[in-house]
Amino acid sequence: MRYAHSVAGLVGGTPLVRLNRVTEGIAATVLAKVEYFNPGGSSKDRIAASIIDAAEREGKLRPGGVIVEPTSGNTGVGLALVAQERGYRTVFVVPDKVSEDKRNVLRAYGAEVVVTPTNVEPADPRSYYSVSDRLVREIPGAYKPDQYSNQNAPRSHFGSTGPEIWADTDRRVTHFVAGVGTGGTITGTGGFLKQASEGRVRIVGADPVGSIYSADDPSGVHGYLVEGVGEDFWPGAYDPTVVDEIHRVSDAESFAMTRRLAREEGLLVGGSSGMAVVAALRAARDLPADAVVVVLLPDHGRGYLGKVFDDDWMRANGFEVDGPEPLVPASLHAELADASAKTQTDDDATAGSIA
Repeated sequence: MRYAHSVAGLVGGTPLVRLNRVTEGIAATVLAKVEYFNPGGSSKDRIAASIIDAAEREGKLRPGGVIVEPTSGNTGVGLALVAQERGYRTVFVVPDKVSEDKRNVLRAYGAEVVVTPTNVEPADPRSYYSVSDRLVREIPGAYKPDQYSNQNAPRSHFGSTGPEIWADTDRRVTHFVAGVGTGGTITGTGGFLKQASEGRVRIVGADPVGSIYSADDPSGVHGYLVEGVGEDFWPGAYDPTVVDEIHRVSDAESFAMTRRLAREEGLLVGGSSGMAVVAALRAARDLPADAVVVVLLPDHGRGYLGKVFDDDWMRANGFEVDGPEPLVPASLHAELADASAKTQTDDDATAGSIA
């Protein structure tokens, strides 16, 4: 019989999908590594088992322990998948810009979620880094994986994501593009591809405007709305020597591309995926037809339905909303909404009389 012994056994082996419509005018082959096929819906599933295994070996995490981690959501889901299998409780500390959809996903996996302000310095006692440290001190048996400095994160990508891309492209990949967040994905995957190709593969980072990785000076580090990517300090999991170039991408560019990927490529992904594709298309613009660009799409769009995919949210935050003119007139929607409301009122009245 062919089956996985647990959900964690389904991590990895995600597919490459060619991008066809958003790449118009580009001669190179642009392939998306679609990480939402992991069971928790993101590339962060890959690092969870590796981090927890190491913590158990080193005696940092013992039976009945509690995992406490600052996260934008995806690492939390990956850790929760492994934690619930092994009997650990989880507490995740998220900045308030993380969508309610993503917070609810964490809660659905049994985690406790603590929400902190986004626009404070990392050293501020209210930041999600500082609050997680406080909780580790106060909760008995707590362990903080600290994905920002944990070297098991890049190692897991060096041992899985990189080899998958190398094999699935028949060693023809010429460029690898990924967003830079904690730095583990691009460091590990890029490091493997550079080693395997003897330096031939070019590693391209995508970074939101306002993040430290591409800022010209400290004054260029400021808030941005795209989630799960960029940073306001230098994580220990990031090795800048692996990355050949970094493209700065605005929130507006990221969100516009994210919506295009859903409508034109059938890929419902998060804003950091749109950001990575913008950088990939820039890198691929002048490449020859035999070039193969692989861009990693970190997560699913399920966590952003109330944000990037919500027209009202987009407009409220100053972003343009485009798309075809509606086929169904607004008057019909209004008429049917009124009918639904009347029907509900009648049903409530009937139920009240029966009671």
